[in-house]
Amino acid sequence: MAETWLVVGLGNPGPQYANTRHNVGQMVVDTIARSMGATFKRHKASAVVVEGRLGIGGPRVVLAKSTGYMNTSGGPTSALAKFYDVDPDHVIAVHDEIDIPFETIKLKKGGGEGGHNGLRDITKALGTKDYVRVRVGVGRPPGRMDTADYVLKNFASSETKHLPLLLEDSADAVEMIMTQGLAEAQHKFHAR
Repeated sequence: MAETWLVVGLGNPGPQYANTRHNVGQMVVDTIARSMGATFKRHKASAVVVEGRLGIGGPRVVLAKSTGYMNTSGGPTSALAKFYDVDPDHVIAVHDEIDIPFETIKLKKGGGEGGHNGLRDITKALGTKDYVRVRVGVGRPPGRMDTADYVLKNFASSETKHLPLLLEDSADAVEMIMTQGLAEAQHKFHAR
């Protein structure tokens, strides 16, 4: 039987954050859940989850969104990994990334957190940096705008028309990591 993957979409709870750049990870996980025809259910690990398979005979996957704030993502991620018996190398964190342009997706395993508090908390809770990151580019703040203010704002109107394609591409990248491996997914999505 195939190993289980845990895909965690990072973000903040509540409608005031739902469409912000900081919640793009949760938007990607929502996109995958829709493609699976599944809805999220509450889990005791302070999260909502979807359990299923990617297609017939595909890998088993648990999609998750913490019900807490971004900077406390580690506890729910670690608890879900233990509950579903998922090793860190089968954990995929999907998150916003200001260091790459909007509409760009970068994939990596391990490495630093780049000042991202959600990733920092996951690294601490898992006790390792060796999990996969799907970095969804939201671009840098304009001028001297504070980074926190920028990521907590909704996408600009010029970005919203391209957002559905970015979410679909990011969802495809996550699925490709699980079905064909990180190297294949990097080859496809980094070449764009």
